[in-house]
Amino acid sequence: MITGVARYLAAGFLAFLVDFGLLALLRLVLEWPTAIAAGVAFLVSFAFTYTIQRTLGFVSRAPHGRALVRYTILVAVNTVATAVIVASLDQTAAGWGIGKVVATALTTIWNYFAYRWWVFAEGTTPTSVTDQES
Repeated sequence: MITGVARYLAAGFLAFLVDFGLLALLRLVLEWPTAIAAGVAFLVSFAFTYTIQRTLGFVSRAPHGRALVRYTILVAVNTVATAVIVASLDQTAAGWGIGKVVATALTTIWNYFAYRWWVFAEGTTPTSVTDQES
């Protein structure tokens, strides 16, 4: 049985591939400024990430309207954080790629809790035996 955390991480990994691929395209091929490329790539992956986390990561039955509004608020916070982190690290030897990895690691941690307890909270099916017992 796949745990809720494993499903969350698998869904997040797929979303990361979409997001990172778009960032690389915008930054390396189209040569957009890093902060704009990071922000746009993050926003374009919005629908994909919401859908995959809702269906695969959390198997949520929360009403779409409420969940989508909460998800949008979280995305706004994450977009600013991601753009700032990626652009900041692009000014160092680490570069934009490491910046994106760092931003993703940080948002992955806080997003799990935000998704579980806020975005998809109501109507989420249990993700483990422990969840069923509480």
